[in-house]
Amino acid sequence: MALSGSGRKAKGSRQERRTIVALEAAGYHCTKAGGSLGVWDVIAIGPNDIRLVQVKSNRPPGKAEMERMRAFQSPRCCCTKELWIWIDHQRLPKIIQLPLIPPETRSSIGEI
Repeated sequence: MALSGSGRKAKGSRQERRTIVALEAAGYHCTKAGGSLGVWDVIAIGPNDIRLVQVKSNRPPGKAEMERMRAFQSPRCCCTKELWIWIDHQRLPKIIQLPLIPPETRSSIGEI
């Protein structure tokens, strides 16, 4: 059965809360982006690093959204850009770490 627009939003909010619970259990302080209209749904700050997380249910984001995440400039020293995909009826998400430097920038500055 397909979810309505409000059902999808509620499901997304539940998955974001699951993500926050998991990250807080690992020692992170988390902030959920209000309305999730930005690039990242959850920002998690730990004692040694920062995790920028986009949360999805059952499928990866579309091409345009993926490109916005890849192009987002973040500190290289202590930050990860992550995609968490929660699959129905699975206990843990699939976590994909995205490169910190967008591919088009790499070619102009060389590999770091």
